[in-house]
Amino acid sequence: MTNGSFKNEDQSEKLIRLLEDQLAHANEQNKALSQKLDQALDQIEFLNQQLQQLTKLLYGSKTEKSKYITPDGQGSLFEDEHPSSFSDSEHTEEQSQQEISYTVVRKLHNKKRNDSLRGDVETETIHHHPDNTICDCCQHQMTEIGSTLAREEAAFIPAKMMRVQHIEHAYECKNCKGDTLQSAKIKRGKAPKSAIQRSLAGPTVLAKVIYDKFVQYLPLYRQVKEWDRYGLQTNDKNLSNWVIRASTDWLLPVYEQMKAGLMAKSILHVDETYAQIIKRSDGKKGQTHAYNWVYRSVPSQGPTIVLFDSALSRSRAVLERFTEGYKRTIICDGYSAYGKLQDVTFANCWAHVRCYWLKVDSKKGRIGVNYCDKLYRLEKSFKKLSPSKRRKKRQKHSKPIIDEFFKWIETSWFTGKSALVTAAEYTLKRADGLKAFLYDGRIEIDNNAAENAIRPNVLGRKNWLFSFSEAGAKANAICLSLAETSKSNGIDFYEYLKKLLMDLPNLDIHQSNDVLEQYMPWSKNIQETCGSK
Repeated sequence: MTNGSFKNEDQSEKLIRLLEDQLAHANEQNKALSQKLDQALDQIEFLNQQLQQLTKLLYGSKTEKSKYITPDGQGSLFEDEHPSSFSDSEHTEEQSQQEISYTVVRKLHNKKRNDSLRGDVETETIHHHPDNTICDCCQHQMTEIGSTLAREEAAFIPAKMMRVQHIEHAYECKNCKGDTLQSAKIKRGKAPKSAIQRSLAGPTVLAKVIYDKFVQYLPLYRQVKEWDRYGLQTNDKNLSNWVIRASTDWLLPVYEQMKAGLMAKSILHVDETYAQIIKRSDGKKGQTHAYNWVYRSVPSQGPTIVLFDSALSRSRAVLERFTEGYKRTIICDGYSAYGKLQDVTFANCWAHVRCYWLKVDSKKGRIGVNYCDKLYRLEKSFKKLSPSKRRKKRQKHSKPIIDEFFKWIETSWFTGKSALVTAAEYTLKRADGLKAFLYDGRIEIDNNAAENAIRPNVLGRKNWLFSFSEAGAKANAICLSLAETSKSNGIDFYEYLKKLLMDLPNLDIHQSNDVLEQYMPWSKNIQETCGSK
């Protein structure tokens, strides 16, 4: 073989190796591009799901009720009371020619009024007689033969402002005064102490200001004109100072007594929502979110207690500070701050799990929601059972459903970045907390009690918008706590405030907790004097 032939073979081999290298490089590039394409498709799918969810939130129904009626998830267009009327088979011609006679029996329904007056409302009767009771024919006096109730209406008598002057009278003994051997004997009447010294605001005014703000959600600056109409000239700064002083001096001891009772409970609901404080001690801008935390007892452990706690952040340190020394069970959502408190057992919320699966717009999402719905149907049937019986029922009926649910998640293939993967990861990461309610009948299946308790704070936030200072935010938390605890125990909050602000300034509340116990919303004293009618 000639030298030329060897050279040609070497060049051919080099060319082949070069082409193989190029092909391998091209394959690697294709593989990398394929991976990027898969990631992009996953991202597109995730964004599409987010877009669908946001569109549903903006334009769709706001309820979380699932109506997965047909296999493809399409709900019926007809929400008739008798849906079978749209699904009956069509009549044949022979059937349609038959004459059918029937009688329609109509029920007479007395229309029920949607307004009424309570039985204890004072009644005024106005009698209307004819202008002239002389007979037009014979000119004799006519005799009354009956009367008819023409109508009944509600009349409103506006509140009025009064100036109350407390005058202390002094008395002396003239007999002792004339005796040089005796010291003068003088007695002086003692006016009760006011809630705020050297202030025009009496207990009834303070109670009304606090009631209107935290029950009627009426901001203080809007109350100023109403007070002026009644004859009290003031401004919103004064009203704010009154609320802070009354809360700090007299309502805070009641709040602390309630907290001691709450911390003695073995199970707590906890949740939090954002707020706004303009003048912050940490130097951050007023637009930065502050937070209101809510703590609520469970129904099976005595009178309901609802407490709010104002804080500048949502960190675990806030929770640790409030629950210092607490070593029982907390029902909460999946927020990470709830995860690592020493000696505290966490029970997670199934309503949040259901919400995550409800966001998954697919067949697997509907499967996840159906598992949650099965648990809620069981809980509804267990609602009136004692804690011990409820635990046994959960072990027998709910536990198999939960085991099947988690097995289905673990054996299913969820890939990419999507709402489905998010729902599966959220559920699996909180498996222990989600199973906690199976072993204690006092634990609720979800944290809805805390979610409901925090709603007044949200309503108030939409009206009074923000707190100027941390002191104001703390006063808000105290007043909201007393308002919600009163409502949960059937107490008229205005009457309760009035009694607290009249009685407590004249009692030694700092020496004995027994005195404050008599002023808890569930006490016999308060139930008798301030119970809602």
